[in-house]
Amino acid sequence: MENINESRTFWSAQRLTATALLTAIGILVPMVMPKIVIGPASYTLASHVAIFIAMMLSPAMAATVAVGTVLGFWISGLPPVIAFRAASHLVFAMIGSFYLQRHPETLASPVKVHVFSFLVAIVHSLCEVVVVFFLGGIPADGFLYTLISFGIGFVAHSLVDFEIALGIHKVLSKQRGFAALARR
Repeated sequence: MENINESRTFWSAQRLTATALLTAIGILVPMVMPKIVIGPASYTLASHVAIFIAMMLSPAMAATVAVGTVLGFWISGLPPVIAFRAASHLVFAMIGSFYLQRHPETLASPVKVHVFSFLVAIVHSLCEVVVVFFLGGIPADGFLYTLISFGIGFVAHSLVDFEIALGIHKVLSKQRGFAALARR
């Protein structure tokens, strides 16, 4: 019979390893993936995927990976406002992760998961728009312009990255031991 303490250590080591790998991906993506930079806005392919996968697993993983991605944006050479936008990811990552912790069935329902993705994208976009507005040099009367011009792009970018993360999560969910990572 397996020792309970050994089992806890194994799962803790597995969760720590998964968190470290997702954080490393979150740091690496801003440095190597293609990006479009338009003023204070930027769109880096797959920049949210590691955060979304972590969000689907646990709040602690989501927080760690979200903080780690900030480092990736700081060292990638992009303007500081973009790194501050990355810091705002902690907000949607925690809200989404706590929701999924209470409603894990969301990921199994195509309708629920897409509504969830859209709502997370709205929160995500609003947080980034606020950062762009306050730190991006937008005039005080330009909030509506910022919300429309950048907000729509941020929502679309979030939705695309969520779909990539969801696909990866579905594939990984079929692997032995992966479900244990989602124990919160």
